[in-house]
Amino acid sequence: MPITNKGLLEELTHISKQDELQHITKMLEKTDALMQQVSYALICGDNETVDRLTKQALDENYEANTILDDGLIAGMAIVGIKFRDNIIFVPEVLISARAMKAGMAHLEPILSASDIPPLGIVIMGTVKGDLHDIGKNLCIMMLRGAGFVVHDLGVDTKPEEFIEAIEEQEASLIGMSALLTTTMPNMGRTIEAFEEAGIRDAVKVMVGGAPVTQDFADEMGADGYGKDAIDCVDIAKELLNLK
Repeated sequence: MPITNKGLLEELTHISKQDELQHITKMLEKTDALMQQVSYALICGDNETVDRLTKQALDENYEANTILDDGLIAGMAIVGIKFRDNIIFVPEVLISARAMKAGMAHLEPILSASDIPPLGIVIMGTVKGDLHDIGKNLCIMMLRGAGFVVHDLGVDTKPEEFIEAIEEQEASLIGMSALLTTTMPNMGRTIEAFEEAGIRDAVKVMVGGAPVTQDFADEMGADGYGKDAIDCVDIAKELLNLK
């Protein structure tokens, strides 16, 4: 199905990387006009419209997962790319996140009541010394939307807090974020703490954040690296052998 929403077509012009453009375009071409409206309203941060259209879709017997994947997550994927590329900034991301929450208020009770088992349990946190969480929160939204149970430890997360959460939640995957070059080494220190606690082999570790690279992730001993929120879900599935 072609992308009929003019606003969405305009948004696609902001995506400079061809592989990402193709990925997002294919995602949107699988959706119908109503879901494209949901995506565009979310990108614009129009929480009232997202609220109204989500309710309309449910009234028209759309599956909750369809609204989540084809409407909300498709829109948030574009928000994540624009934020990473400095086309939009923190205020705009927060407004879009508020719009997503407006839609999720209708979907979460339905999704929670379903008998579909989660894909896995993930612990997410920004590493010790770092107070930035926008990118991490985008990843959490995408992971939850994909079917993972995510426990958010917030910012300035110490290694022992990660370890405690792993043991309490019986998590199989950890996601660590950093935005400052000065806090990036704390990813490696956290992984070393996992080794000292004897749990390194029981958990997979993925890392991300604006200054983080694949080479750095390899050097720190991480199992996976995601450059953005879209990558986050794919890497999580790959690390847990779900693809």
